[in-house]
Amino acid sequence: MLEVPFRALVIEDDPDSAVFAEAALRHHGGMIVEIANDAQHALDELAAGTFDIVITDIEMPGRSGLEILPQVRELQPGVPVLVLTAHGNLTYAVEALRRAADDFLVKPIRAAALAERARELAALGRTKRSRTRLSVLAVGAHPDDVEIGVGGTLAAHQAAGDQLAILTLSGGSVGGQASVRQAEARRAADTVGAELVHLDFEDTLLDPANGVITAIEKVVTEVQPDLIYTHSAHDRHQDHRAVNESVQIAARQVAGLWCFQSPSCTVAYQPNRFVDITGFVDRKLEMLAAYASQSHRDYMQPDIVRATARYWSRFSQAIDVEPLETIRSAVSVGPPTPLSGSNGRE
Repeated sequence: MLEVPFRALVIEDDPDSAVFAEAALRHHGGMIVEIANDAQHALDELAAGTFDIVITDIEMPGRSGLEILPQVRELQPGVPVLVLTAHGNLTYAVEALRRAADDFLVKPIRAAALAERARELAALGRTKRSRTRLSVLAVGAHPDDVEIGVGGTLAAHQAAGDQLAILTLSGGSVGGQASVRQAEARRAADTVGAELVHLDFEDTLLDPANGVITAIEKVVTEVQPDLIYTHSAHDRHQDHRAVNESVQIAARQVAGLWCFQSPSCTVAYQPNRFVDITGFVDRKLEMLAAYASQSHRDYMQPDIVRATARYWSRFSQAIDVEPLETIRSAVSVGPPTPLSGSNGRE
């Protein structure tokens, strides 16, 4: 069977650089190449066609190549982005990778080297996009629990085209007006395209033996998740511990089960999986921003959220990370992670 040629979109406002990139990718990489000379032209191309890789310059008139990366991800989930720039300094590299670029190359670059890296990224991206779509369920005791624990991970799943559902078991009335918090939970779920199931068990009184297990079992039956994220048992909050116990029973047939960190977790929380959420922290912050009634809490502050993600990166080669405790891990594929390259963090 003949290989389907990779399709590349090059976003470059300089005519000479655009001609060079097109020639390099066509002659050395055997790619079909489209050129966009500004950000809006690029977004129009992405909305109209399918590509295997996007190659963009940073500095362009109007919006930069970095500024449009979130829209690129929305229009073409899972498509690798290779950033080119003449500014070979760490500040540009970190900013590119933070915004979910997959690699960073400094101009000038040899034509063969550009084509080789572009083909590598395009092949990896095509493989990832061809994987089985996952059904993902995140279970929290109260509104905002899931977003705090795995908001970045859910955003990464969304980028991979996975099906998302969030189960919130109480209205969180102890922390605010339940109707307000439920509306906030809906807005947060919509940010990542997740189905929201919001139940009305009494806040601070969740009890596995008092209907919680049965309620979770019903949702698990309806959603048929491949993997579940929920609270850890290592937590000071009684509702969080109750949800952990209930999920472990209700989801006993689910192949993948991991526990996220809550602000009330104890020092006994011991993660052994570190999900790369580089490029997805901004989306997590969008989810948290939906909870305006909780904005006064320190753990909702953007600087705390970013610092936490950066802290956990010390256990990984990623830039931003969410930690998880593994209960079961029989799932062969997980959420996407930005690809590390020669100019990324090693």
